Formats: sequence, structure tokens, C-alpha cells
Amino acid sequence: MGCAGSRDKRYETAKKIRKPKPWKHSEPITRVQLTRMRDEFWDTAPHYGGRKEIWDALRAAAEADTTLAQAIVESAGVIVQNPDLTVCYDERGAKYELPKYVLSEPANLIRDS
Repeated sequence: MGCAGSRDKRYETAKKIRKPKPWKHSEPITRVQLTRMRDEFWDTAPHYGGRKEIWDALRAAAEADTTLAQAIVESAGVIVQNPDLTVCYDERGAKYELPKYVLSEPANLIRDS
């Protein structure tokens, strides 16, 4: 036994999670606007398919640092397609697409003075 082909599948599909590359929103936005966009996304996302517990895990991962995010998606059985979490699948093959604005701040975020 013990051949390379018998490795746990999750181990092989686990990608090291990282924050998305720097990006810009179409126009500069404030933290309040960004928070509103994020809340709207998370409130409506489960209605587009997939399982609520996976959406909940993805939200927790999106709001955590990368080390904790890695642990969250692995324990939830999420298959990470893109290391920045923009495309993931659950074990049943349902696709979950996350916009960059729920994963990181835009480069043109208006800082509160």
C-alpha cells in the first residue's frame, strides 16, 4: 500500500489561500459603501444556489486572515479553485463565486479622515 495514488484527495486539492491581487473599484468608495456591498452580497448569495453552510463558511473565511481562512475552508470541505477564493466548489460540485470586494479592500478605498 502506501503508494502516491492513495493520498487523501483533500490534501491534493488544497491550495494555499491568499488575498486577491490589488484591484480597484469602478469609482472610489468609502468603507461604509464597501460594507453595504458586502452585506448585500452575503444576504443574497445563498439564493443563487449552493448550500447555506458552505456560504456561511466562505463568509467566515473571507473575513478571516489567510491562516484561519485555510482552516475554515478545509474543515467545511470546500474545494478551492482559485487561491484567492473567487471560485470554489463544495463536495457535491456546486460552484461558489465570490467577488473581490468581499475578499479584500480596493486600492481606491476612501480612507476615513
